[in-house]
Amino acid sequence: MGANEEPIFLRSNAIIEPLVDGFYAWLYTVAPVQAAMNLAFLQVPLLESFLRNPQVHVAAVNNPALRGGYFVGIAEERKDEVAALLESIKRDRADMLAFAAAVAEGEELLRQNATGFDLTPLYPKLPAALNGLVELAYDTNNQPSMHYLEPLVYHSPVYDEGRQSVQLSLEDGVERPFILSTPRLSDPRVLDLSLPFRHPGLEELFRARTKPTTAARLREALELDDAGARKLDSLLDTRPSLAEDRHIDAGGRVRYFGHACLVLQTAEAAIVTDPFISADNRHGDRFTLDDLPDFIDLVLITHGHQDHIVLETMLQLRGRVGSVVVPRSSRGNLADPNIALYLKHLGLPVTEVDDFDEVPFPGGKVTATPFLGEHSDLDIRGKSTYWVELAGKSVFVGADSSGIDPVLYRYIRNHLGTADMAFLGMECDGAPLTWLYQALLTKPVTKKMSDSRKLSGSNAAQAGDILVELGAREAYIYAMGEESWQGHVMATTYTEDTYQLKQIDEFLGWCRDRGIPAEHLFNKREWRW
Repeated sequence: MGANEEPIFLRSNAIIEPLVDGFYAWLYTVAPVQAAMNLAFLQVPLLESFLRNPQVHVAAVNNPALRGGYFVGIAEERKDEVAALLESIKRDRADMLAFAAAVAEGEELLRQNATGFDLTPLYPKLPAALNGLVELAYDTNNQPSMHYLEPLVYHSPVYDEGRQSVQLSLEDGVERPFILSTPRLSDPRVLDLSLPFRHPGLEELFRARTKPTTAARLREALELDDAGARKLDSLLDTRPSLAEDRHIDAGGRVRYFGHACLVLQTAEAAIVTDPFISADNRHGDRFTLDDLPDFIDLVLITHGHQDHIVLETMLQLRGRVGSVVVPRSSRGNLADPNIALYLKHLGLPVTEVDDFDEVPFPGGKVTATPFLGEHSDLDIRGKSTYWVELAGKSVFVGADSSGIDPVLYRYIRNHLGTADMAFLGMECDGAPLTWLYQALLTKPVTKKMSDSRKLSGSNAAQAGDILVELGAREAYIYAMGEESWQGHVMATTYTEDTYQLKQIDEFLGWCRDRGIPAEHLFNKREWRW
């Protein structure tokens, strides 16, 4: 048997970075309306700023106090490559850039002319790029808005799969550049695949984590030339590195994989929440992709932020997931892209749910439950917490939902009963409105206004209220980006005096006083029953 025909597997520590025009891909840079806005009003200006003064960007990236800021982390000597990237975007993405300009113009048209009277005369005045893709409407307070017909936009020139590519490399333990600001340039150590995310060859590649294939078959599936095939060889191994205990034979198990990722298992089924999973299995201090069960019945997505739908993990689950459960969005709201449409266009099977919708799985069921706050007071409906019933236990997956109105959780308890375990996020002093949503704001807001509207979850008092209303018997707080392998996405920096950590300590003390088992999670944890 030739070398190209030997059974091989994708190495455990292979990193997959999905890209659009060189930038790390996430919901708001792939879903077409939001992607156009981010490209035109964030990414292009960011590259232009770097080219005007690269030294400022390099200095900022190396300043720990500015971690997570919008600075391009590329060496000045590669300035010409950045200039070439910017030129290609302006040339090849003209339709997207024109659409973004049209959105801003259309929004201003509404602000100036939609005064409570008939909107019909405004349609002929809309920019041509919007024709057939939007509907104008008032709410019951006579506030006008423009709704985007998202399924149509995916079939327009605004959605261009030619933007999409994937970079493959091996984990080296060095923190990658922050995903919201630094594009990925080519590198001799990296395999660049100019393939759309839904390409069947990628599914073939990712399946090789658990099922053997051959180098020849992968070369054909990924459409590689000789140079690409040589780079691919470095990502392959003759043996899988799967954990022997990735399945269980009886009872129930919950494993914490870091951030908001849980793997809930019985002998019959496996459920994964917000997959954000390390590929680096050298340390033993974390669960990695090696520890995932071979088949996952349901993946539960709580909301669309870049740390909860992590494409570098999600794409690797293609072919081994029954369905991805996502919250129903509001249909056409600029700030609320349709998560189901997005994932379907990436080749993933999707189930869309609303509050109290039920999704069965072998031996149990998931119920979608409401999610409050954490989105800077924008009208974003695409968010859900979940109630998972398996092996005789009820687990509340709270993500970053806030306890700003604790009565909500009373309704959940009245409908579903008492929670055995509650998992909560307590990022209670989150980033301001403009940090994540600046590109979508066609009308400027003041810094004071932006700073008042944060991406915040529960503080100690609100987390306590949630626990009381749910009657939860145990409480677990996510690490919220403290794990070392998440810096490129989270870019958080905590110290002993950080407000969020003090609030977590206060909440844990509150739980101790009431005899409620509670922990602040970090890296890995396992529960069996």
